[in-house]
Amino acid sequence: MRQRRFLVLWTLAVVAATAAFVVHLALRGKTVDFGFRLGKARAEQARLREVKRVLELEVASYQTPRRVEMVARTLLGMTPPPPEKVIPIRVAPKRPAKKVKTAGQVAHRPQSSEVKP
Repeated sequence: MRQRRFLVLWTLAVVAATAAFVVHLALRGKTVDFGFRLGKARAEQARLREVKRVLELEVASYQTPRRVEMVARTLLGMTPPPPEKVIPIRVAPKRPAKKVKTAGQVAHRPQSSEVKP
């Protein structure tokens, strides 16, 4: 009876140790897998940052007038309009802002000697 009890306890101890070892290996495998995935994600992040930097430089180059003109002439085939197609637009001269009279103020009218041509 004593030997049978020892054999059962020994079997339980071996099964428990084996189960703990298997769980340890599974967790270790998951840790390694997460490490590889993290490395790939960081590499992708670095690649995307570089792409963003290149695109920002490209956007800045497209915003220069010389680049806009070059793209318009080469890619779009645009040319300056002939003189007969240009319609000048006259800009109305700016008028000085009118002063608003408040109570007790008298509007100042310039004398003929104060008026400049």
